Amino acid sequence: MPPLESLEHEFPIIDTDFRQFCASHSLFSVEDFLVHDITVLVRVAEHQSDSNKLKQGISQILSIIDSQHQPWVNGVELLKDARQNKHVLSTGCEGLDLVLHGGLRKGQLTELVGPSCSGKTQVCLQAASNVAYKYVSSVMFLDTSNSFSAKRVSCFIDHLLGPSPAQVKRESLERLMNSILCHSVFDIFGLLGLLHELELKLKSQGTGEGNVRLLIIDSISSLITPILGGCGAQGHSLMIYAGYLLKKLAHKYDIAVLVTNHMVGGGDRGVPKPALGESWKSVSHVRLLLSRDRVSNTCSILILKHPAMALGQVGKLSIHN
Repeated sequence: MPPLESLEHEFPIIDTDFRQFCASHSLFSVEDFLVHDITVLVRVAEHQSDSNKLKQGISQILSIIDSQHQPWVNGVELLKDARQNKHVLSTGCEGLDLVLHGGLRKGQLTELVGPSCSGKTQVCLQAASNVAYKYVSSVMFLDTSNSFSAKRVSCFIDHLLGPSPAQVKRESLERLMNSILCHSVFDIFGLLGLLHELELKLKSQGTGEGNVRLLIIDSISSLITPILGGCGAQGHSLMIYAGYLLKKLAHKYDIAVLVTNHMVGGGDRGVPKPALGESWKSVSHVRLLLSRDRVSNTCSILILKHPAMALGQVGKLSIHN
């Protein structure tokens, strides 16, 4: 969501005086209102000389937030949307594509959960390489924990290019590497800002080559887990809002979204479980569990959630060195 100062042209009520009032309460952008007690803010505004104007400004911000929500649609429209114009993007990971009947479905959010070293980041890097190469598309890779490896991506692309003249290979490698846009992001507000920038980019792009077709976040849990502590509902609200934005981008602009989520202990009988809790479980369209056998160096894929496939199906994914 945008900073307040960018809204004055469209909404004159959000002027300098209103923004100064908001700044005195550490409110500088629309998303700041999501984590602030609005009731308290309105009470404070009522004691100001220009209380009516301030309350109108607050109402305008709340209207902007409300306008971000998708309209109600009926079952027929949802089924039609699921059947039409939702193609898959091959990840280049043969076992994963087999389990998903072709790859990552555009318009959906796919979540990879698993413990450390289970292959989540490798799948993300290979998917980014394959989509950039096979579909002549851009990929946005949001790196939250310094997991992005340009060297690893170049290895995947080099394998995809196969034998070819050295000059041609160098030029192709450079072009494909340039089409994978990596951004480092280390907190939830940085994520929300980048998602807003991506939406502006998606609005302006046409239907030709080079368009963004895949968004990867490795890992979403690294950004959200820190804000879930304590007893307040602010962190939970931000988590659900981030999930809503990701699904909105996937659905509205027909892109595939791939996120990773780590495992935490302390579940039933101490069994590790996906981070972010039960509320996040409802966000993803597809949820896959990766578990790696260190001896055979293979990764098992278990379907935990899928809108059109039976749960519990298992596949194998080789983790290449």
